Amino acid sequence: MKILMVTAETVPFAKTGGLADMVSALSIALSKMGHEVKIVMPRYYKINRDNLEKLEGPMQVAVGFGGAWTAVYKTQMPNCPNLEVYFIDHEQCYGRDGVYGTKAEPDFMDNPYRYALLCHGAFQVCRKINWYPDIVHAHDWSAAMANVLTKHVCRYCGFPDTASVFTIHNLGYQGQYSKERFADLGIDWSLYYGAGFEHNGGMNFLQAGLTTADMLTTVSPTYAREIQDSSGGFGLDGLLRHRKDVLRGILNGVDTSVWNPVTDRLLPANYSAADLSGKKICKEVLQKNMGLEVNPDIPLIGIVTRLADQKGIAEVFAPSYGALYRICTTMKVQVVILGSGEKWCENEIRTLQSKLSNFRAVLGYDEALSHLIEAGSDFFLMPSKYEPCGLNQMYSLLYGTLPIVRRTGGLADTVDNYNQETGEGDGFLFDALTPQAVYDTVGWAVYAYYNQKEHIRSMMVRGMKKQFGWNIAAQEYLKVYCEAIFRATGKTFNI
Repeated sequence: MKILMVTAETVPFAKTGGLADMVSALSIALSKMGHEVKIVMPRYYKINRDNLEKLEGPMQVAVGFGGAWTAVYKTQMPNCPNLEVYFIDHEQCYGRDGVYGTKAEPDFMDNPYRYALLCHGAFQVCRKINWYPDIVHAHDWSAAMANVLTKHVCRYCGFPDTASVFTIHNLGYQGQYSKERFADLGIDWSLYYGAGFEHNGGMNFLQAGLTTADMLTTVSPTYAREIQDSSGGFGLDGLLRHRKDVLRGILNGVDTSVWNPVTDRLLPANYSAADLSGKKICKEVLQKNMGLEVNPDIPLIGIVTRLADQKGIAEVFAPSYGALYRICTTMKVQVVILGSGEKWCENEIRTLQSKLSNFRAVLGYDEALSHLIEAGSDFFLMPSKYEPCGLNQMYSLLYGTLPIVRRTGGLADTVDNYNQETGEGDGFLFDALTPQAVYDTVGWAVYAYYNQKEHIRSMMVRGMKKQFGWNIAAQEYLKVYCEAIFRATGKTFNI
């Protein structure tokens, strides 16, 4: 099968969140299964052109008034030579800091033009290399126009047998802009309504992708159900219920070549479910590096997160409201956090750190430290308001670190709640997102740590034996691709 991935980001070239990990890992898994996968994304200026191969001749892309001329570069995905990545090079659009925006300008005002250029350009790249995909797989709002083009434009000019799939990574980010920006998209005005862009007098890219794709997916089964309800649908639940027959929830996998405590090169010691001695070393190093008391008997709670409202940060950190201060002053625990985001939260974390000897933070991102926190912690706190899939709770399970999570989205699909009577389960779940619920559930986990040591150890081993590899998810995506082809063309595709 020929599969074209259209995305604003992919590891290791550009990343703002889990979308980049998913696109890369899924593409690699499909390529290793023998399918012909290509990725098209922007060449942001931080992606060094010297390491890329430039395709001969410029490429004209039909956006705005009169179109735009771009260059095209390509390379191979590291450790997967059959997987080609193509970069659309346009200095005006992509020669700046940030993928979607910066702290000074969180959402670039010309994003409609920038990502219309990406989507039109993806089809032009195919024409340029004389390669026509069976599937165009677009990811999140920034690539949603690829679905519009597949259905309403390109199917009638060179791509008659191409079907489209649209993956929702986070329904909270929809790409909503003024109607006046529609002229930037390089498509007929009839598609403002006809392709589903119109939304409350403006335009909504994600809605257009949901309207036009042959098949829809999201990144966990529970999230697929939650977004069809008004409480989780961000205003699009009606459309999602209308299209529920083509909506599938497929749990993301984990790149176990990167996240595996047995082989992880970023850890001071490796370990396995059969021999956990290396995990004790990781905890000791984490305590030393973070300036905490080095004591193997104190439960250590790790947090690696974006400091954003979605992640439940108010319930943990908000002044005179959040649970963290009470956790650290009434329980014999240690807490470490790695993250960045909302300024009020960063400032409050600094204040808490100055008051609490058992709480330490690094504001920013550090890949090696994120691995050490996963390995060296006893518990991992993830109290999300909603979580389409989540990766950190899966990393935690594989590293023998027990998740403390809210029962939502992918968290509910991956973590099994502790049964204190039998010792079954591999984590601690709660439902209501309140400071009291966070406090009580952390207290439950800490109590088990001190009083049910055999339960804790068996839960660690059980979590480490779970299977989160991408092969399972890739097989499910192949089924979706085949259904999309049948719905679009009436043809069957045997894999």
